[in-house]
Amino acid sequence: MLMNTDSRIPVAIVGSGNIGTDLMIKVLRNSRHLAMKAMVGIDPQSDGLARAQRMGVATTAEGVDGLLKMPQFKEIGIVFDATSAGAHARHNELLKPHGVQVVDLTPAAIGPYVVPVVNLDQHLAAQNVNMVTCGGQATIPMVRAVSRVAPVRYAEIVASIASKSAGPGTRANIDEFTETTSKAIVEVGGAKEGKAIIVLNPAEPPLIMRDTVYCLTELDADQAAIAASVKKMVADVAAYVPGYRLKQDVQFERIDGDRRINVPGIGLTQGLKVSVFLEVEGAAHYLPAYAGNLDIMTSAALAAAEQMAVRRLASRAAA
Repeated sequence: MLMNTDSRIPVAIVGSGNIGTDLMIKVLRNSRHLAMKAMVGIDPQSDGLARAQRMGVATTAEGVDGLLKMPQFKEIGIVFDATSAGAHARHNELLKPHGVQVVDLTPAAIGPYVVPVVNLDQHLAAQNVNMVTCGGQATIPMVRAVSRVAPVRYAEIVASIASKSAGPGTRANIDEFTETTSKAIVEVGGAKEGKAIIVLNPAEPPLIMRDTVYCLTELDADQAAIAASVKKMVADVAAYVPGYRLKQDVQFERIDGDRRINVPGIGLTQGLKVSVFLEVEGAAHYLPAYAGNLDIMTSAALAAAEQMAVRRLASRAAA
């Protein structure tokens, strides 16, 4: 890697679609520790590549193969992949020998699942980190907020997004979305069992992203402590996703006696049902405000890369 005298880490974005373009604008406008150096696509006519060129960012329409040939690549420390789960496996193999860190915005899940407010500190040195999914970034913090107070035996999330905000990549990854999010609800959120559901809402005008989180915990769990934990976690997420908010107070329902329910992976059981209702409004940097599902992914990826960059800069200073 060439010596970089800038106090920021040079980055490249692979994927010049909606997510990649929004992320590029966030890096250029908001980043403290990242320098936008290259935008990579496969469609020479894409709006993302055209915007990058107008904003003074080097581009290639030859995919990751083209990125590796760019003179700017010698400086790159972090690469964001905003393509698809299928493409990411090849991209990561091409990038791995070059010592760059990869922030994966697809559901490929090659690297560890990362939700910045929950477990980023554990994975700052990882070669590849996976940002789970939009639904995962929105809801896993809530599962974790409950599980740090009381054991979560089962967690189910429903992510409802505007159909217009689901592009070809999102639609191609629907199966991976549910599988990846369900696994991360357990591995990162702390639930014993997890399930994820996504709804593409065709309503006009398009609706802002809404997320519902259901957790089943112990009957004697401290409701006040759970509600306080959820509100604290919402504030922590909102620090890097300003449009992230609770729609109403946390709801509690006792399920006991003859009202036992049949829970996937558990069977007939009782417990305290915790319901959290969220709304995610996008920052409208490039995408419409209703596309909170895309905004939370780019915001989370930026937050993760910022901290990875801080670590790399500290290592450079100590060398």
